[in-house]
Amino acid sequence: MSIETVLLIGAALVLLSLFITKAVDNIGLPSLLLFLGVGMAFGPEGLKVLSFSDPSIARSLGIVALVFILFSGGLETEWRHVRGIMREGVLLATLGVLITAALAALFAWKILGFSAPVSLLIGSIIASTDAAAVFAILRGQSLQLRGGLRPLIELESGTNDPMAIFLTVSMIALIQEGELQWWVVLISFLRQMLLGAVVGLAAGWLMGHLVNRLRFRNEGLGAVFTLAFAFFLFGLTDKLEGSGFLAVYLAGIMLGNSTVLQKKTLVRFWDSLAWLSQIAMFVTLGIFVLPSQLKLILVQGLLLSAALVFIARPAAVYLSLSLSRMGLREKTFVAWVGIRGAVPIILATFPLTQGIPGAQMVFHIVFFVVLTSALLQGWTLPLAARVLGVSSKGDASRKSPIEAIGAEGFDGEIADFILPFNSAWAAMPIVEIPLPEEALILLVCRNGKYLVPGGATSLEDLDVITVLHRKKDAEALQEIMARSKPPA
Repeated sequence: MSIETVLLIGAALVLLSLFITKAVDNIGLPSLLLFLGVGMAFGPEGLKVLSFSDPSIARSLGIVALVFILFSGGLETEWRHVRGIMREGVLLATLGVLITAALAALFAWKILGFSAPVSLLIGSIIASTDAAAVFAILRGQSLQLRGGLRPLIELESGTNDPMAIFLTVSMIALIQEGELQWWVVLISFLRQMLLGAVVGLAAGWLMGHLVNRLRFRNEGLGAVFTLAFAFFLFGLTDKLEGSGFLAVYLAGIMLGNSTVLQKKTLVRFWDSLAWLSQIAMFVTLGIFVLPSQLKLILVQGLLLSAALVFIARPAAVYLSLSLSRMGLREKTFVAWVGIRGAVPIILATFPLTQGIPGAQMVFHIVFFVVLTSALLQGWTLPLAARVLGVSSKGDASRKSPIEAIGAEGFDGEIADFILPFNSAWAAMPIVEIPLPEEALILLVCRNGKYLVPGGATSLEDLDVITVLHRKKDAEALQEIMARSKPPA
């Protein structure tokens, strides 16, 4: 097939995916399901437009896409939101994954009748939540959550890949060699996590410093610089035998929470790349799967999915967060947001590339679990948030329509704050609001129209207030803007 034909078909599939996503946007169907559906429709058992049988292609494309997705997710993660839930996030990303894998493997072994090694392999592959799916569904549906739920869920999905990869590779080695030296595996895992964290944080700081020092005249060059740096970081960390995925995600967080030139341009650039990556990755994975094989494992897939959603994931969350101050409603919602996506499917290609017996069956069972997880959990997230009472009507993290031009030594940022119903500041002139020192209200958005306020401008409920402020005042501002009038 010529490159022109490849480009034509590839572009057509992306455009079709976008048109379908827009057409069904109102029914809340997770976009990743649509992308998978497009791939399956044009695959070898559909319209037979595209076909390939080399799992290394899907694996390589998935790795590239995950670099885009993880760095973009980190770039939009605010450190002040993550800081308070760091312990919970780390526990979910390590202990939670381990518990999920153990319970899923036990179910596959005792109930479904798979051999112990294959059961352990399946449990390891489906144990982690997926950053691509979580970011796409939470941000695509603009779901507003109370407290630190959203940053906790995103932090878990962005950092639990190393544990899942560690377990999967270990189980493959166990199947191939018949024995495993657990102390060697444990040391390998700790090395991956430590190197990934240290190199990622250091590289994120260095990236921000270089962007400000180099001062590219063209904003596009700055974006390309971060792109090349992110892939260099991934490759370097992997060569050092650390977790490249963890390093990329943490570097994105470091850069996103630093004052850098043209930050808004960088965020838009990486967000576009992340969406393009998700479309390409899920369409490719859809092409790779064979629907006829899914029929053969329908019963096992449904039972395993049910066990994962209703037993393994909740048990892992409740046990991991047993010492947390989070309430039962919040823990239950976190348990429900155990969305599986691209990472389990990509991990399911590892046994294929290694020639593990039964690898095709494992791949299609994992694919079925991902489909049911995205359909059941992804589609019902807004409903679950409302039923559990964890949704929020407003969110202080909305993107501002204007941008602060960053530079080294500049301690300011721009953020939007939504006044609640029955706001304490309704009908009050701006000059009387007790803002932190040096905070300045730049814009007021009311009913979709922007006003340039003065000191005498009165505010109203649900106004969106754009404020230039020092970074250290962000939490104080959020608390001030969220105040309501006391009940009469």
